[in-house]
Amino acid sequence: MDLPGTAAGSPAFGNADLSNCEREQIHLAASIQPHGALLALREPDLVVLQASANARAFLGLDASPLGRPLAEFAPAIARAVMPLLADPLDEVPAAARIPAGAGGVKLDAQIHRPAGIGGQAGGLVLELERAALVDPPASRIEPALQAILGSYALRPLCEEVARIFRKLTGYDRVMVYRFDDDGHGEVFAEEHEPGLEPYLGNRYPASDIPEIARRLYIRNRVRVLTDVHYAPVPLEPRLSPLTGQDLDMSLCALRSSSPMHVQYLKNMGVGATLVASILVGGRLWGLVSCHHQTPRRTPFAVRAVTELLAEAVGTRIAALESFVQSQAELAVRRLEQRMIEAITRDGDWRTALFDNPQTLLLPMGASGAALLFEGQTQTAGEVPGTAGLREIGKWLDSRARGPTTHAPVIATASLVAEAPHLGPLTRVAAGVLAAPISTAPGEYLVWFRPEQVSTVTWGGDPTKPVLVGDDPRDLSPRRSFAKWNQVVEGRSEPWSPKDLATARLVGDTVTDVVLQFRSVRMLIAEDQLAQVRRQVGLSAQPVVICDPAGNIDLRNEAFDRLMPGLRGAAPRRIDHLLPYFADPADVGRRLRDVLDNGRSWRGEVRLADGQGGGRPVLVRADPVFSAPDRVLGFVFLFNDLAERKAAEAARRRFQAGIEEGSRQRAGRLDRQADLTFQAILASVVENAQLAALEIADGVDVARMPDLLESVRASVARTAAVLETLIRHASEEPPPEAED
Repeated sequence: MDLPGTAAGSPAFGNADLSNCEREQIHLAASIQPHGALLALREPDLVVLQASANARAFLGLDASPLGRPLAEFAPAIARAVMPLLADPLDEVPAAARIPAGAGGVKLDAQIHRPAGIGGQAGGLVLELERAALVDPPASRIEPALQAILGSYALRPLCEEVARIFRKLTGYDRVMVYRFDDDGHGEVFAEEHEPGLEPYLGNRYPASDIPEIARRLYIRNRVRVLTDVHYAPVPLEPRLSPLTGQDLDMSLCALRSSSPMHVQYLKNMGVGATLVASILVGGRLWGLVSCHHQTPRRTPFAVRAVTELLAEAVGTRIAALESFVQSQAELAVRRLEQRMIEAITRDGDWRTALFDNPQTLLLPMGASGAALLFEGQTQTAGEVPGTAGLREIGKWLDSRARGPTTHAPVIATASLVAEAPHLGPLTRVAAGVLAAPISTAPGEYLVWFRPEQVSTVTWGGDPTKPVLVGDDPRDLSPRRSFAKWNQVVEGRSEPWSPKDLATARLVGDTVTDVVLQFRSVRMLIAEDQLAQVRRQVGLSAQPVVICDPAGNIDLRNEAFDRLMPGLRGAAPRRIDHLLPYFADPADVGRRLRDVLDNGRSWRGEVRLADGQGGGRPVLVRADPVFSAPDRVLGFVFLFNDLAERKAAEAARRRFQAGIEEGSRQRAGRLDRQADLTFQAILASVVENAQLAALEIADGVDVARMPDLLESVRASVARTAAVLETLIRHASEEPPPEAED
């Protein structure tokens, strides 16, 4: 996540215009906001190599601090900073409260290690601000966490977050800002001072927040601008003596904001801002954006609390998203059972798929669905005519499809935009979501949504020509923030990530059922053997089909890919495969039970990999009967469980990491502070463990390890911020001890 130095074609800080602002090197600002001071230090002697131009006056020094050890001119600061140097300071800055010195002013200090250039260490960055007279009490944190934890739907959660942040920060306006798949933002929830124009529901184009700024929002979770009319304070010297380059200020709380961004805020009538990042599964889900009409300084303690709460919000959103997916998975499993029963009862799985149309339509919020299978169509709800469905099938075939075990779903909210010749279908099929159900052309399960003519409210016309003044400081993405309404036609309600995950799950299930159905039909109907053999052989699902004696009639390429040791081999019987399993004796017993007694088998086995562990595989073996006492053969389906096992291991590592983190932090504070810390941390851990349970039940197994690791990292980061906050509060002297 480290941001690079100035790259070719990337404008330096403050030199961007609207044609290249998305590449402006905003982390190389070489200046700070004037309400604090910055010192760049050399390790280990803490000699000052760079200083903000106001550092001498800010610290009340009689000479410049450049070239001097910190302990020489600020011994109290040096004593507070030294114990922090052993901390990992490259991701989360450490903080300390500096007791009041000769000037009678307490300071808040933050220190971190900036990224170096070309492998050269970047030293240390020390930021100093005047401490607030009163810090927010820690007792306000736990009720806020409980309110976040108690929200069981996304919109109520975001509305609660807006209320919590406004009460905590005191800003005139607080917005929860959510990004869509295209990077555009929407004001999803809002709390504001009476009389202010509401922004709720407004949308802003992705270009308003350049990609480099989004990466910084991931690294530096809370950013403040105290006064849009501030005069930047330069660093002296500008270039770091350690690297010969501009100082990387990605993690600096005092870093100057881009002149483009400042002008943007001025155009909105904003005097000060605080922005906290919401991360879900390691991606930037959205922002909590706080605006004030006049200058406003937010002290470190408040910023720390906002970061802690934003981490909890991201964890809760991950849990809510995973819960929705787990509920969809349960519904799909019930559908699978009905299809399997229909094969036995009716000889066809399709009756179960369409006997209750709402089973197909409701989970996807679709108005219609169609099955395109073996040249036939079957429909539910409002769909195009047969000719239109066949044209949609041809268009779907034209989309790239990889040789993966389960092909990805295909989704569009504007079919006419991607296939103009299908424009006449827009009324009922503006949105299309399709899941391939086999590798054969033209075979899909398709959902439809009708055209939804809507009015989208933008915060300013996103298509308005850019106005560039003579003074580069006048550049701005938009000079007017009057609401601009855009009538959108030819589009449906967009498909959500939950819709895509559910469609993929339904498609995977139908694919498995289709493969089983075709395998059964191959054994029953000899006149269709050649056609069905090709279809089964091309399937991405590993399968082996045997005759009643256990002789292999067919094994497909997917099975050979699952067992690389078979390359060039030609086993004639199913029991000839036993040497390829880690426990051939156990697998042999189960195979004999299937072959001799005609019993089904569902079980997990391990393939021999030469490394002792073995690759986990789920085996599904079923006899095929033409009569109660006559077996035509056997179908063996295989599913690779490596991803699921990796997810389970990730879940165990998550729990172990949570427990180990709690043990490591126990007893590091005094008794009273530790009790406060443990009480609040218990809520954080409870939130994370609930999120982990929902994530572990989610649909997307491949993403589960990363999601669990992001939650574990979020807890660790939250605990570190909380410990800093509690220690910070515990270091305060009693009120009577103050002058």
